[in-house]
Amino acid sequence: MNVVLRHKGALWGFRTTLLLYVFLLIVLPIGGIYVQSFAGGWARFTESLAEPLAWQSVALTFRLALIATAINVALGTMSAWVLHRYRFFGRAWLNSLVDLPFALPTAVGGLMILLLLGPGSMAGGLADMLGIRIVFAEPAIIAAMVFVTFPFVIRAVQPLLEEADRAEEEASYTLGASRMRTFMQVLLPQMRPGIISGAMLAFSRAMAEFGAVVLVAGNIPGKTLIASVYIFGEIESDNPQGAAVVSVILLTMSFIVLCFVNVLQARRSQV
Repeated sequence: MNVVLRHKGALWGFRTTLLLYVFLLIVLPIGGIYVQSFAGGWARFTESLAEPLAWQSVALTFRLALIATAINVALGTMSAWVLHRYRFFGRAWLNSLVDLPFALPTAVGGLMILLLLGPGSMAGGLADMLGIRIVFAEPAIIAAMVFVTFPFVIRAVQPLLEEADRAEEEASYTLGASRMRTFMQVLLPQMRPGIISGAMLAFSRAMAEFGAVVLVAGNIPGKTLIASVYIFGEIESDNPQGAAVVSVILLTMSFIVLCFVNVLQARRSQV
């Protein structure tokens, strides 16, 4: 009896600690942003919401995040396929490098892009000769977003490839299907849940990126000023409500993405 009571007490204490942790580190800060956005009343909220520069930064971030996500879907799916299917020298080392953007400070990633694609680099100099601007323009922002979100699609697709039944693929080849048709009709449907969930997470992460982008964007209002940098500028300008309003937009979009991913994973577990 005493053992059961101690077990229940320990379980209750663990649940209480977990709930307190979630409340203090997640619910309270997020709730504070929503409260701050309405601190000046509904009129001030709508005024900040209607600020053209705010919407321009959100629209630019949304568009570039979509482009970065599309690139990551293509590159991430192919990379996951190669890492799973083929055995070659350095495969384990390359597989471990996939997670580097998770471990590397994002500002270092931005500096890497600046050094590789900046005006003083070979690629940057060649682009300047062709009349193409990379750094302090949209291409550099997309490159930064792709870099920090690269692992999401790969790590979401790899488990599905490991669980896939090779018998279906072999049966497709036996029936005379080409490699492309087998990939499109047999393998791609198996990978689709991972591709979608990885793409949604990559998109949400790209929308919120700051460290890697701020070094390469140039932060030109209406052209290269993304939402996270706009929020930082509003805080520096002593306008926390303006920053909170844009933060609410990003938070709401992230909630929608996470809910979609959770629904997708729940349906996958029921299959």
